[in-house]
Amino acid sequence: MPTSRDVVFVDGVRTPFGRSGPKGLYAETRADDLVVRVIRELMRRNPGLPPERVDEVAIAATTQIGDQGLTIGRSAAVLAGLPKTVPGYAVDRMCAGAMTAVTNVAGGIAFGAYDVAIAGGVEHMGRHPMGEGVDPNPRFLSESLVDGSALIMGMTAENLHDRYPEITRRRADAYAVASQEKVAKAYADGRIQQDLVPTAARKAAEGWGLATEDEPPRPGTTMEGLAGLKTPFRAHGRVTAGNAAGLNDGATGCVVAAADVTAELGLTAKMRLVSYAFAGVDPEVMGVGPIPSTERALRLAGLGIGDIGLIEINEAFAVQVLAFLGHFGIADDDPRVNPYGGAIAFGHPLASSGVRLMTQLARQFGERPDVRYGITTMCVGMGMGGTVIWENPAWEGAK
Repeated sequence: MPTSRDVVFVDGVRTPFGRSGPKGLYAETRADDLVVRVIRELMRRNPGLPPERVDEVAIAATTQIGDQGLTIGRSAAVLAGLPKTVPGYAVDRMCAGAMTAVTNVAGGIAFGAYDVAIAGGVEHMGRHPMGEGVDPNPRFLSESLVDGSALIMGMTAENLHDRYPEITRRRADAYAVASQEKVAKAYADGRIQQDLVPTAARKAAEGWGLATEDEPPRPGTTMEGLAGLKTPFRAHGRVTAGNAAGLNDGATGCVVAAADVTAELGLTAKMRLVSYAFAGVDPEVMGVGPIPSTERALRLAGLGIGDIGLIEINEAFAVQVLAFLGHFGIADDDPRVNPYGGAIAFGHPLASSGVRLMTQLARQFGERPDVRYGITTMCVGMGMGGTVIWENPAWEGAK
């Protein structure tokens, strides 16, 4: 019988994220080419990893159609030049796609089915808007299985404001301004660029260019500026384009491996996986999903929220983050939370975002040997949450 092995996060990279639409960075760039760029960069940065030792490639996409279809884990692996002997597959758990790709392969590694895997995600929301080609079953509404708002993410965020009236629009806007400020500081301090892979992007009118930084951040965002934005999901609502993540394009990827194989190949473990959990909630308030998934992951790990020194939570909406923080008794401006800023500024190319969280947490672990545990967590469309707990190999208490 196989015995469980320790699973570690070796390395993570991503393309710069772009704004979706005809003027965005990747308007005329294929989604699968973004994944290829990430896979090739992972192999370049880890020369001790022979390509034939990659046992699986799991790539997530929420809208699996067109250049995000064709079992993208396999097709991108072939396009990236990995040996044809390396298999691959596609994953879909909406926003938590890349997170699920990581936990899927991690389970295989722990069981002994794999030694090394590449996991990640891509979303080209400019080419493939969320829901493209989808035909929701009419029973969802005719049998009142969900409220109609459950299928529109911005409306679920307004519902969350209703559930937590203490989370005002002003609080959400203040959180959003802070996220923009933290991202600007992280860029100024050189914290973000190290994990970005410069990506060629072509536009017919302009020719070839090179994407080297994220397009969505809006440095200099002010409370006054956000106060004037419209509330598209509800008249006199609280959710705006300023306190929510935008529509974005981008890809992420990481190398996950067994701890003993990592040592054998001379690779460096940046994080050790401790536990993970996914949970379901009412789809109408999908933003509360990270609360039960985090509670379960903590229970499985035998930890409490007080043991967690760093929290990377995806900022789909400011209200969703604030609901999570409020539940666990964490202040809106707690320095443990998204030290580099989050998706309100970086952008949220749906299925790719889970590995962005992990890559940033790994970078922070390297800078913070005083921190032992961190989490990556996110809400998920259709009423879910996902959480992964990680341990810092550089923790000074382990010496």
